[in-house]
Amino acid sequence: MLTALRWTLAVVAVVAGTVALLQPAAPDAEPVGAVGPPAPVVTAVGTGSPTAPAPISVAVPSVDLSSSLVPIGVDTTGALVPPADYAQAGWFAQGVAPGEVGPAVLAGHVDSRSGPAVFWGLEDIQVGAQVLVGRADGSTLTFTVTRVAEYPKTAFATQEVYGPTVDAQLRLITCGGEFDRSRRSYTDNVVVYATLQ
Repeated sequence: MLTALRWTLAVVAVVAGTVALLQPAAPDAEPVGAVGPPAPVVTAVGTGSPTAPAPISVAVPSVDLSSSLVPIGVDTTGALVPPADYAQAGWFAQGVAPGEVGPAVLAGHVDSRSGPAVFWGLEDIQVGAQVLVGRADGSTLTFTVTRVAEYPKTAFATQEVYGPTVDAQLRLITCGGEFDRSRRSYTDNVVVYATLQ
C-alpha cells in the first residue's frame, strides 16, 4: 500500500533518543556527546521530490510554543542533530514533510545552560491540543495531538516513532526524564504524537 503512495522503507541508523544525546540540559553540565550504540530506525522516505511544501514554522498555542523550522539531518554516526540554536526547532528533512503520508519528525532542545529552550513545554501538551505547521506556500496544517509518551533511551520505541504510517502524522521529540550527570544526558525522550485533521 505504501509503495502505491510513492513511499519506500529506508533504514537510517539513528541513535535512540538522539535529540537528548546531543543536549546539555543542566546549567552546569558539560556539552553532551553521543552515548550508546546506534539503533536502526525505520522511516518512510519519499522516492522523489516531496509532494508537500516544506514546513517553515510550528506552533502549539496551548503551551505557548512557537518556532520557525530549519531542516535537520543526521551526523556521520547516524545520530539526529537538532538545531544548534536552542530557541529553534528543526524538521527531519530526510523524512517526509508534514502533510505527506508518514510520520514527519520535528525535534528541538528542552533546555540549555541558560534556561528553557524551544521544546520546554512539550511534556505538558494535552491530548486534543492543536499543533499548527506553517508551510512555504503560505498554507497552515492543523494536527491534533493523540498522545504524549516518554521512553527511556534504553528502550526507545523506534518503530512506533519513526515507522511508516498509512496517513499524515507528526512527531515532536525532545528529551525528558532525569538528568544523568555521569552521562551528561537526560535518561528519556518525550514524544508527542499528532494526526492531520
